[in-house]
Amino acid sequence: MSRIGKKPVDLPSGVEAKVSGQTVEVKGPKGTRSFTATDDVTIAVDGNVITVTPRGTSKRARQQWGMSRSMVANLVTGVSTGFKRELEIQGVGYRAQMQGNTLKLNLGLSHDVDYTAPEGVTVTVPKQTEIVLEGIDEQVLGQVASDIRSWRKPEPYKGKGIRYKGEFIFRKEGKKK
Repeated sequence: MSRIGKKPVDLPSGVEAKVSGQTVEVKGPKGTRSFTATDDVTIAVDGNVITVTPRGTSKRARQQWGMSRSMVANLVTGVSTGFKRELEIQGVGYRAQMQGNTLKLNLGLSHDVDYTAPEGVTVTVPKQTEIVLEGIDEQVLGQVASDIRSWRKPEPYKGKGIRYKGEFIFRKEGKKK
């Protein structure tokens, strides 16, 4: 039995949800998001609570039960408070700056890296070594953070590169004479 799927999803004030067939549409102060569940689960809205129940006892139905509940909870969190990812840049001469809606990165390459974030993701640079990403879609936000990090992943000897805030980089010892 799914322990995650059993928990109902509470709707905070200012957030409303509609179910039509297998599609859940959630509206909130930050925007509107929707999710279409598989036919293995049933989604119901009762007042300010959304419940997900499996249709049957098959393995697939039990798998989709917890996953669908998590997706609905992420919709509610996204439209009410939003998601945030923070990146740190470490390295001599490595820095970031915003020019309009384009993120300009100096990462020790022979050229500057220009990155334009997709619609729905807000990029801010409070310091030259910090990048803050905000949005209502957690999947898109994680993909943008991963794309930015892929330009210069942290290396294990000096730790230079772009890392998630709070990420631990396993450090290696260099050569010895």
